[in-house]
Amino acid sequence: MTTTLITGANKGIGYETARQLAALGHTVYIGSRSVERGEKAAAELGVRFVRLDVTDDASAEAAMKTIREAEGHLDVLVNNAGIALMGLNGPDALKVFDTNAVGIIRVTEAALPLLRKSGNPVVVNISSALGSFWAVTNPERPAFHVPAIVYGASKAAVSMLTLQYAKAVPEVKFNAVEPGYTDTELGGGSGGGRPVEVSAKVVVRAAVIGPDGPTGTFQEEEDGELAW
Repeated sequence: MTTTLITGANKGIGYETARQLAALGHTVYIGSRSVERGEKAAAELGVRFVRLDVTDDASAEAAMKTIREAEGHLDVLVNNAGIALMGLNGPDALKVFDTNAVGIIRVTEAALPLLRKSGNPVVVNISSALGSFWAVTNPERPAFHVPAIVYGASKAAVSMLTLQYAKAVPEVKFNAVEPGYTDTELGGGSGGGRPVEVSAKVVVRAAVIGPDGPTGTFQEEEDGELAW
């Protein structure tokens, strides 16, 4: 049985990714800061809940302890938790980077001992075309037209973390994905984005790769690999 942990999964793309992976037979743990919202989402999905605040080292360690005691290993980690704040100031910027980038380090480092017990360990990092230097300088790409100073910079950091981890930990496959502009709370919730069911597909595709699957790549649903 494939054991999978998805951070920030009580709603949005993480929630839908959990639903799709559970349907494929994964034993899915959804991580959420809120016990109430996390337990509610887990009950709706028929999956398991673990409290996990990606901005807290002790929380990440405690979550992995729970999974270790129940499963003994972790096969797939989806670093999905993310925030977007519009304020161009130090406190807001620190919150965004702490969640979107540093959070990946916290959770990944806590998870690596369990991932190393898997026969096919996989990490999927949710990035964004807003963090792609190629996309934001290409007038034909939507990201070119969207100002996202702090959020975009944090997602560029996610992409570099993916590459560096892929090099430093070759026994684990690390890939970044761009789910696309999605009609979720993070995406503004104002409509115009694509359905979450569609956006989650690229996450699921990266999560179910086999032992011969890629590592150190940046992928999107429509066109396969996305330029960094």
